[in-house]
Amino acid sequence: MSVPKAVIFDIGNVLIEWQPERYYDRIIGEARRREMFAAVDLHGMNDRVDRGEGFREVIYEVAEATPAFADEIRMWHDNWLDLATPAIDRSVRMMRALRTRGVPVHALTNFGVGTFDLALTRYDFLSEFDQAFVSGHMKVIKPEARIYEMLEDATGLSGGDLLFTDDRADNIAAAQARGWRTHLFEGPDGWARRLVAEGLLSEAEAA
Repeated sequence: MSVPKAVIFDIGNVLIEWQPERYYDRIIGEARRREMFAAVDLHGMNDRVDRGEGFREVIYEVAEATPAFADEIRMWHDNWLDLATPAIDRSVRMMRALRTRGVPVHALTNFGVGTFDLALTRYDFLSEFDQAFVSGHMKVIKPEARIYEMLEDATGLSGGDLLFTDDRADNIAAAQARGWRTHLFEGPDGWARRLVAEGLLSEAEAA
């Protein structure tokens, strides 16, 4: 089988840990966090940002509509970099090793316009993709078929020419439906083995 012509990285929980619950457990305690997440669809709120709505506007609107948790909800905006941390260093090293080899490396990520700009201030590797396909700019999110189609149109690649990793099974299934090669990211060890098996990196480069 031929070697993939490009590698596609999700960002959240592949290159940067994204665990808002962990942040809130530390700041307000697990019991209060559980109560808040049961009362408010915070991930749905974040999807609105990822679709291109204003970062501050959406978060503050939801906070105002939920006075019992308003201060905590505003933290999603005001302390966002503390929610999106730390970088997954081995994944970053492999991304850079692929680029050193001359393999095109793209991002396909559910990320808001404002949040992606903010993440760039901390994580310099986010500026190193050949192309970054950011849902906030595209106005469509994974796993909707259109976002995958837009990447294919922009890169001129499709099907088995693309190898895509993501931590969410629904996003992986949508890519598989288009014939992409896929890897469900459950940690950098498995991703390293896959990149070696595909002939994209040596074991030393993937270490």
